[in-house]
Amino acid sequence: MPAAKLITERDLKRALGHCSTRRHCLRDQTIIQLSYYAGLRACEIATLTVGDVYDVGGTVRSTVTLSAQQTKGHRARVFYLNQRLARVFANYWPVVNGRDSAAPLFVTQQQTAFSANTISQLFLSIYHSAGLIGCSSHSGRRSFITRLAEQGVAVHLLAALAGHRSIQTTQRYITVNEALLARAVELA
Repeated sequence: MPAAKLITERDLKRALGHCSTRRHCLRDQTIIQLSYYAGLRACEIATLTVGDVYDVGGTVRSTVTLSAQQTKGHRARVFYLNQRLARVFANYWPVVNGRDSAAPLFVTQQQTAFSANTISQLFLSIYHSAGLIGCSSHSGRRSFITRLAEQGVAVHLLAALAGHRSIQTTQRYITVNEALLARAVELA
């Protein structure tokens, strides 16, 4: 299976613009940005609860702990919300305000929790409708890791952020491109 296509900032804006035409605009925009800015897997996004992201007063947490049951590797891990993602979740609060802290953060049209498969299908639908062919639920994750690599973040830190046990796995996510090559030669 070919690797998911990387998403540029321009592609992200295109996908978010398309989400603004959809019935569940804010939910869909938040899901797309969570993938892009935190590098979460679809299965991890699907299992998030309101209490994972917000405290009892509705304040966005700066770190989110994923339990072993929420991760692909069945190992608990922490992910960090940068300032941009914290603003995204602050804007999403009215959607979940009033839900129990154990309730799903993202719900389907039937008001049920997403499965990993249904949220992956949501990604495909959004990207395809936005004209981003070749993008999938993994595109945001690959883009997150590659963008950080382009900025010089060490591969062992990338592995920790991605929840990978091996840096070899993380290295497969990094797409060698002109920005990485140009940065590398400037270090010489």
